Amino acid sequence: MMEGVKPQSTPSTPSTDPSAVPTAAREHADDLARFVEASPSSFHAAEEVARRVTGAGFVRLAETDAWPGGPGRFVVVRDGSVIAWVVPDGASPTTPVTVLGAHTDSPGFRLKPRPTTGAHGWLQAGVEVYGGPVLASWLDRELELAGRVVVRDRAGQVGGRPRGTRELLVRTGPMLRVPHLAIHLDRSVNDSLALDKQRHTQPVWGLGDPREHDVLAEVVRGVVGADATVDPDDVLGYDLAVADTQAPRTFGAGGALLASGRLDNLLSVHAGLVALLAHAGAGPDHAADRIAVLAAFDHEEIGSSSRSGAAGPFLEDVLDRVQAGLGASAEDVRRARAASLVVSSDVGHSVHPNHAERHDPANHPVAGGGPILKINANQRYASDAVGIAAWEAACAAAGVPSQAFVSNNAIPCGSTIGPITATRLGLRTVDVGAAILSMHSARELTAVVDPWYLSRAMRAALLG
Repeated sequence: MMEGVKPQSTPSTPSTDPSAVPTAAREHADDLARFVEASPSSFHAAEEVARRVTGAGFVRLAETDAWPGGPGRFVVVRDGSVIAWVVPDGASPTTPVTVLGAHTDSPGFRLKPRPTTGAHGWLQAGVEVYGGPVLASWLDRELELAGRVVVRDRAGQVGGRPRGTRELLVRTGPMLRVPHLAIHLDRSVNDSLALDKQRHTQPVWGLGDPREHDVLAEVVRGVVGADATVDPDDVLGYDLAVADTQAPRTFGAGGALLASGRLDNLLSVHAGLVALLAHAGAGPDHAADRIAVLAAFDHEEIGSSSRSGAAGPFLEDVLDRVQAGLGASAEDVRRARAASLVVSSDVGHSVHPNHAERHDPANHPVAGGGPILKINANQRYASDAVGIAAWEAACAAAGVPSQAFVSNNAIPCGSTIGPITATRLGLRTVDVGAAILSMHSARELTAVVDPWYLSRAMRAALLG
């Protein structure tokens, strides 16, 4: 336990003294900032997780290959999702798993087909709303396009014709902006702002006639493939998101606050990644009676119903193959999963100082008060008494404070991958996270100490 960090059942008011934020928490926040900057899309986030774990000795597997059985450290990427795991020495067919679950996507916008639009001398990009962003927060910000493109593989031509395709990760850097209407043209803007999702959210990206320009050409400009710059005519498909380009930063009294885009939910992905790497690097003396898993899914913000979402088969496919590699029978699989646990982590609401009436009157989680435990009687969160006890034990073992989150009865809460994973696989699940303000804004806010607290508790949960 780090000196000066004591477990407690209720949060205390965070100090504004810089010394109140441990150095390790600041280092964690700095690394979180680097992770966010490297992850403008879910595809980039999945690849960044894979890059970091392979750098730590994990073996990257392809789903089309035969997988090795037995102990080891492995990672597999499916589209914008990634699963990494550690099978300890001595694992048996009935060894249970502990899964740290999160999601890689964030609410915002996605590029439409036939995306080059514009009028009145402006070039614009046609975008579609993705999930539930706070639309006004995206106005007057320098934005980029990022994601993946599928292109013809001209490097492998046969008889002058491409014989296949390849996927490339792309990002443009600052390119787009959704301009606000000047107050002189709408004197009521400070009294009532209503943005039409079609007419008012299409960003500008240049000047000229849209018939003479191509937004996709700008996306792939300068992207280098195996042999040459990508030709826009070679782009066969794309999944491109709009992302804020402003870098994360700490600020406020004592530098205790962290502002960043995509904290929902890269904060949890990063916390789980750090916990898994620490667990994997703990040496032969660390607990070997559980298989440790990090599962970060795409498409949570739109319901998780996809081949790479939590409602899809990805996690089940991986667990089936891992357990088959240990020689597990159908009976062994059921026994192992009955003893397993999913820690589903997603950010949650800190009490808002300007809107406290919108929170439960008795449960006021605050930024800086430690990880939040999410509870909902209608199973929008999957936490139950057994899972709650396991999470509280993990927080106590890690020496971090914890606090409960429950919604105001008049304001129904959202949901997470937790209930979806529990329903699909029957694994005991507890929903947790870190408290933030400005959820689903282009730029969200948390306390510097909370991502570190969360990761420490996650690591303790991996020990069982």
